[in-house]
Amino acid sequence: MRENLTMMTDLYQLTMMYGYYRKGLSRRRAVFYMFYRPAEGLNYAVAAGMAQLRDYVAGLRFEEEDLTYLSSLGLFDRGFLDSLRDFRFTGSIDAVREGDFIFPGEPIVRVDAELSQAQLVETALLTLVGHQTLIATKANRIVRAAQGDPVMEFGLRRAQGPDAGTLGARAAVIGGCGSTSNVLTGQLFGVPVSGTHAHSWVMSFDSELEAFRAYADCFPDKTLLLVDTYDTLRSGLPNAIRVFREQRQKGYEPLGIRMDSGDLAYLSRRAREMLDEAGFPKARICASNDLDEYLIRDLKLQGAKIDLWGVGTRLITSQGRSALGGVYKLCALEEDGRLVPRIKLSDTLEKVTLPGKNSLYRLYDRDGMATADLIAPHGERIDFSAPLTIFDPQEPWKRMTLTEYTARPMLAPLFVNGEKQPIEESPLALSAYRASQEKTIWEEHLRPLNPHPYKVDLSDSLWALRRDFMEKRPG
Repeated sequence: MRENLTMMTDLYQLTMMYGYYRKGLSRRRAVFYMFYRPAEGLNYAVAAGMAQLRDYVAGLRFEEEDLTYLSSLGLFDRGFLDSLRDFRFTGSIDAVREGDFIFPGEPIVRVDAELSQAQLVETALLTLVGHQTLIATKANRIVRAAQGDPVMEFGLRRAQGPDAGTLGARAAVIGGCGSTSNVLTGQLFGVPVSGTHAHSWVMSFDSELEAFRAYADCFPDKTLLLVDTYDTLRSGLPNAIRVFREQRQKGYEPLGIRMDSGDLAYLSRRAREMLDEAGFPKARICASNDLDEYLIRDLKLQGAKIDLWGVGTRLITSQGRSALGGVYKLCALEEDGRLVPRIKLSDTLEKVTLPGKNSLYRLYDRDGMATADLIAPHGERIDFSAPLTIFDPQEPWKRMTLTEYTARPMLAPLFVNGEKQPIEESPLALSAYRASQEKTIWEEHLRPLNPHPYKVDLSDSLWALRRDFMEKRPG
């Protein structure tokens, strides 16, 4: 895939840019923000993809081959195409940090730039941030279900393309996976890679025992054997134990076994008994086979003796939720030298946007636990040292006054006046950050079934502004 992704956009972004050019609107300042809408299975999300968004924006430029192709469409005049030769992003972008926990309806990326520039980045922004955030969130749900057991990302072969597999693995590590089977992700992003052998290895030898001996000979200090090619309990486990004993005589201890089929709860319990009886209580039992957070939870409830989880298809494709549902909306536009709030109205309250350029704050109680998020007009002076009353914007009679609390601005710069800003890019460092933030969110907000909604509130001024727009219904 080409490195310059400027042309990775929807046609209507370009036709709107052309319209702005024709009507003299291209250079008007505009503010857009990205958020995701409430949806079942997405009561929270783990932000990811901002590093790739930053790289995409930094590389925005139209090559001659791009202009030749656009000319062939017969939609744009020569003046517009010539203007694209010098196209560069000169605006500012702020975003939540990768690894932050985010909630429906709040701005997670804010773009402040010339109208044409802010318009063009929409498609790629939603793609890069939406996909990785979706996978990081799915990974986090799976890791939480594993209750501290290591989780390996195994999804490359089932991913919907190489970028989805590689960047999805990156996002999975941010979400909490400890390693990936994807070697390219390991190389590009410095994350641990993991894997042993497939059934084809066993089937390539005359016997299972011979296959196990050969593998142990190649990797004597990393011997983890796949035991379900023929019969897990009557063949695989006995042969694995025999090889483990042979390796121990040579001075090596096995890592353990992997099972990829069958009743994992029953088989893992019996495998644990057999390994312990044979003198290998430290040998780990790894399981794979279409796992997700729900199956892992059920296996744990059934007393499965699984120490390590390899999760592939249902993680990398985010089975059960195919898209984040991210949207990108205009919230302010320059008129006569000043930013004027804009709003998108709807008969569905959840689809009514927030007008104006806004900022996002996370409020913590005196114990450091997140109490609520507050959305307020950018630049509004809020005295966070004084008591603060917050309320549900949909049901404003539900109010709470905070007295001992702290506030953290959530949006940090990716670009300032066209200049790329330094951010943390390492998935391992971002995973550690995510883990630290996870400790500040109450468990009831993160549970997969019937979660308690997290409070995302509006400041008084923003709530009043939106109410006035809704009552006047401009247009």
